[in-house]
Amino acid sequence: MTQTSRAVRIHAHGGPEQLVVDTVEVGEPGPGEVRIRHEAVGLNFIDVYQRTGLYQNPLPLTLGMEGAGVIEAVGPGVMHLKAGDRAAYAAGMPGSYSDLRVMPAMNVCQLPDAIDFETGAAMMLKGLTAQYLLRRCRPVEGLEPGDFVLFHAAAGGVGLIACQWAKALGLRLIGTAGSDEKCALAQAHGAEFTINYRTENFAERVKDITAGQGVKVVYDSVGKDTWDGSLDCLRPFGLMVSFGNASGPVPPFAPGILGPKGSIYVTRQTLFTHINSRERTQAMANDLFQVVGSGQVQIRIDQRFALTDARLAHESLEARKTTGCTVLLP
Repeated sequence: MTQTSRAVRIHAHGGPEQLVVDTVEVGEPGPGEVRIRHEAVGLNFIDVYQRTGLYQNPLPLTLGMEGAGVIEAVGPGVMHLKAGDRAAYAAGMPGSYSDLRVMPAMNVCQLPDAIDFETGAAMMLKGLTAQYLLRRCRPVEGLEPGDFVLFHAAAGGVGLIACQWAKALGLRLIGTAGSDEKCALAQAHGAEFTINYRTENFAERVKDITAGQGVKVVYDSVGKDTWDGSLDCLRPFGLMVSFGNASGPVPPFAPGILGPKGSIYVTRQTLFTHINSRERTQAMANDLFQVVGSGQVQIRIDQRFALTDARLAHESLEARKTTGCTVLLP
């Protein structure tokens, strides 16, 4: 049976004006696939990268990497889901800006009854990102309670989750943000120290906070604007974790600079390497569901837009007018 769905797509790369609402046909799921009807869809900066063409995909492209809703049908070989299940996902294949989609089942997880659809849609990509950053991206000397870490964009969707999760793990998180209000928000969610990078030199403040030692890890989704300063925040053998480019891609650099800065390590991470199997996806999701279900991590949704207002949502995100998580509602 073929159904129709609204889908927010781009037919050319560019600004938010490229987002248009199309009507598309959605068929039956094939082997290893499910059809899901969305109740809520998450907004993420990776959607902007795909819209602008920084991350290339075939066109026309339905944007969106995470969502939550109800499973309508499952294809052959899908054993962990059935029609009628509440479900949520973060997936490597775009397409969540829609009422309905067919997609691979590998990254789709049953959503616990205690977690509502909006929270499920808002937390999967950002929460699984926080999970792999804090649990899997560890410096060579390890990461223990009491250790300092630096987290840029601490008042964003990933940042507010990371602030709470880091506190639950006993880490001393230093968060940066672009206004005093955003700094206060990060601190209210568990950051022990905050730095307004628009009014302070964050590298100097980090050295002050850590008594000159630096941090064991920097988690950086900002990119170009924070890269050089972030390297200067690390203690010897520290780890620089790059996982985004909100201010633009990091320019080429000479590996030789890493030695004099303390024989530091650099890695470029992406969530989709970590969720490349059903078993790993479920294990990471279970960890996320546990900290959210226990109340240790609360998912803050500060912006809600109709699905058809995706253009306005992108404009707000790029203007850095958003805090916490943003959802689109079909």
